[in-house]
Amino acid sequence: MIDEWMLKVERSLAGKAGTVSNTEVRPAEVKCGGPSGGDTSSAVDVLTARQVPLGGPRAMSVRRTLPQRARTLIGAWCFADHYGPDDVSATGGMDVAPHPHTGLQTVSWLFSGEIEHRDSLGSHAFVRPGELNLMTGGHGISHSEVSTPGTTVLHGVQLWVALPGEHRDAARDFQHYAPAPVPLDGGSARVFLGTLAGDTSPVRTFTPLLGAELSVDPGATLTLDVDPDFEHGLLVDTGDVRLDGTALEPAELGYTAPGRTVLTLANEGTGTARLVLLGGPPFGEEIVMWWNFIGRSHDDIVRARQEWQDASDRFGRVEGYPGDRLPAPALPNATLTPRGNPAPRQP
Repeated sequence: MIDEWMLKVERSLAGKAGTVSNTEVRPAEVKCGGPSGGDTSSAVDVLTARQVPLGGPRAMSVRRTLPQRARTLIGAWCFADHYGPDDVSATGGMDVAPHPHTGLQTVSWLFSGEIEHRDSLGSHAFVRPGELNLMTGGHGISHSEVSTPGTTVLHGVQLWVALPGEHRDAARDFQHYAPAPVPLDGGSARVFLGTLAGDTSPVRTFTPLLGAELSVDPGATLTLDVDPDFEHGLLVDTGDVRLDGTALEPAELGYTAPGRTVLTLANEGTGTARLVLLGGPPFGEEIVMWWNFIGRSHDDIVRARQEWQDASDRFGRVEGYPGDRLPAPALPNATLTPRGNPAPRQP
């Protein structure tokens, strides 16, 4: 029997591959988050990605690990898509017209390819492999994303971070950071948010967060000291990996609850493993996600949608994009009941 909530999440959050936008024409409203308790520090939960087809017949699909029924957030991380390697000659590349965001930060991280970013703050930047672009759309921002002519393969992750209630109307902001690789015994790390392996990103966030790309040498094991107040998610891009002894396949995400002080990552394959590690303290707030908006209620979403349709000053204007902006989809006829993370398993 098909899980109705899962179906609505799929329809709600399907977007354009490789972007931090949602271009689904009939998204549903999704409530998620809320407090979770208990100690699951000895367990590793494996979240299997769902294939989500995007766009028209030539478009690629993404592998989605957040949100889903088993877990809706990891810290403040509320959305995670993993895509590629995608041959843009087959899919047509990326061309996402100006669209809005509220109540969140968007995180762009590429493994290959290049994307041109323009926003209503006046930022004009490029997303390149190993370089972080973080955009804050608290009260409201709009932006466009277009793959560059020289891009042949797109490959990376798109991530959203929910803003806490006290900062949900934060001013527009854009930050760019190119973290240097940190050598580790058996691999390396690029820490784009938070602190890991003695390296700290200067990028500002509104809740404590961890975001890092990890490389693990063939046959090597990494032992990482982590914050015991954080829950963590390890997303596998490539490699035959075990997280604290639990096997993870490419596109799977291994979740660990707060309580751990160390994570052990073993690459049992013959090639280098590439991973993305996310973390943060449990978010503890319910959020409503619909289209490109995050709010706390149905009324928040209705208001944001109407102001986007009215071209209000809330979202500003994106200069330099050669085309019209995206219209907002029609609102759902009803709201969903709140849904938080599941009750924890006891070790």
